[in-house]
Amino acid sequence: MSDSHEHLQTLTEIRSLMERSSKFLSLSGLSGISAGVVALIGAGAAYVRLHNNNLTLMSYERITRLNGPDRQDMVDFLILDGALVLVAALLLGVFFTVRKARRQGNGVWNSISKRLLWALAVPLVTGGIFCLALIRFNLIWLTFPTTLIFYGMALYSGSKYTVRDVEYLGLSEIMLGLVALFWTGYSLLTWAVGFGILHIVYGTVMYLKYERDELKR
Repeated sequence: MSDSHEHLQTLTEIRSLMERSSKFLSLSGLSGISAGVVALIGAGAAYVRLHNNNLTLMSYERITRLNGPDRQDMVDFLILDGALVLVAALLLGVFFTVRKARRQGNGVWNSISKRLLWALAVPLVTGGIFCLALIRFNLIWLTFPTTLIFYGMALYSGSKYTVRDVEYLGLSEIMLGLVALFWTGYSLLTWAVGFGILHIVYGTVMYLKYERDELKR
């Protein structure tokens, strides 16, 4: 009985070592939570600005009718708002991920993290260029569901290099983005749900599943 237990423990340790060598396991749930909070703040700022310009969630098409400086100001604000959300989320994500990696005694920049970064970058860069084209041709509100779709594709692509939970988040983002394509009157709301609420739920699950016990040790 003791020998069987030792063999099982050995196999478990070997499996853990193999998983660590093939997957990036230092993603922090706190990164997801912080990204979600930042996204909700950004969505709230966009809503306030749209409301001040008499552009409600249901009158999204009116933004395409704005002329000259008014339209350019609105576009500039939305781009700046999105860029600030992205930068803040990335900085917080890097901070919490590096902190977790150091706590585990692992390095952050290695062959697996490079593969993960590349898998994420291709869909994200492609989606970013596509969104710029949508803005260029005055299809501003289609950028909201488009960002969800390409972001979900990036997560799905990168999930093979990290925990399986990332795949589920990616599929959720894709499905929400596809729904938002036909529900454009609520583009800002679906964007807030996708980047805000889903991230908070995902981050909370990740934290409870992988990090809470580590902090108790």
